[in-house]
Amino acid sequence: MTEASPRQHLRACIQKVATGPEYSKDLSYEEALLAMRHVLEPEVDPVQAAIYLIALRMKRETDEENRGTLQALLEQADSVTAAVDEVVDVSDPYDGFVRCTPASTFVPAVLACLGVPAVLHGLNAVGPKFGATHHKVLAAAGVDTGLLCADAAAQLAQCGWTYVDQAQFAPYLHGLIPLRQRMVKRQVLTTVETLLAPVRGQHKTHYMGGYVHKAYPEIYASLARHAGFSSAMFIRGVEGGIVPSLQQSGKLFFYQEDGVLQQRDLLPEALGIQASVRAVPLPEVLPEPPRADPDLPVTVDSGALAAHAARLGLAALSGERGLTYDSLVYAASICLTHLGRHATLAQAAAAVRAVLDNGSALAAFRAVA
Repeated sequence: MTEASPRQHLRACIQKVATGPEYSKDLSYEEALLAMRHVLEPEVDPVQAAIYLIALRMKRETDEENRGTLQALLEQADSVTAAVDEVVDVSDPYDGFVRCTPASTFVPAVLACLGVPAVLHGLNAVGPKFGATHHKVLAAAGVDTGLLCADAAAQLAQCGWTYVDQAQFAPYLHGLIPLRQRMVKRQVLTTVETLLAPVRGQHKTHYMGGYVHKAYPEIYASLARHAGFSSAMFIRGVEGGIVPSLQQSGKLFFYQEDGVLQQRDLLPEALGIQASVRAVPLPEVLPEPPRADPDLPVTVDSGALAAHAARLGLAALSGERGLTYDSLVYAASICLTHLGRHATLAQAAAAVRAVLDNGSALAAFRAVA
């Protein structure tokens, strides 16, 4: 019996997942793996690739399908082991922020200042939000966002933190951005692309990510284990990022090594944080979003928002109190407590405030800028 070609296999998968709400069938891990391998190939039919990804989303992806998709991306992506024992992989949504001013771009520098090597990754722009991304914020702050993985690993070992862009560590996946823009809606790539860990530690790599919808901690935990993360934190954060609400209670899901997924409540008051809003608000005045492509649903000028975030972030690293400062304290304290560097969030927060107030955190950031 002749083995099916990649194109024939993708066609067969489309026939399974795109037959309506009553008759669509789930794919096995192996089927999803082979289908995603073909989607990543330059010669893939973009129409078939889009139909496959959208149909998979409308059917609702299973754990097997998510892990098969992730494995295909891991096979194509570059991953380097840095000359450090442990790494925290800081993973915010790649499509950025549009409803608040992001602060988490500066968390890795804070962690580095406290002896925790941290890696940030992302890309310049992608849907569905096309918001202010880490790439844009770092570029506005004068950081090189074009490092190769090997150079990023060297920078991590020397400076304690680094940024690496998807264009460098996963070029085949990055090549799908034009197709994703035309697809409009979120699909499985949005879920799995943050788990590729382009720079890992020699002994342990820890995942730190955010979520919004309550089903996602279980989904992300399965994916993080598949990707080989030693431990993981999943924070119910504003816009799916790693910073919880500054105004109300939040939730943290986590696992350690081979342990089960656990949950704990987060209270900003426990860290001495009192705020009247959930996150750093958008600036009062932003330029009208650019309309270079009328088909893209751009709601904010992401470049202007990123520049605003860079100014606030640098000020917070300099010890200027405010919502960005509080956001850095909150997110970094969660990580430090998870890693066992401090017994309580309050103790971790005191350590974070100390390096923000004495300028050490700013120096750590400037080490790569």
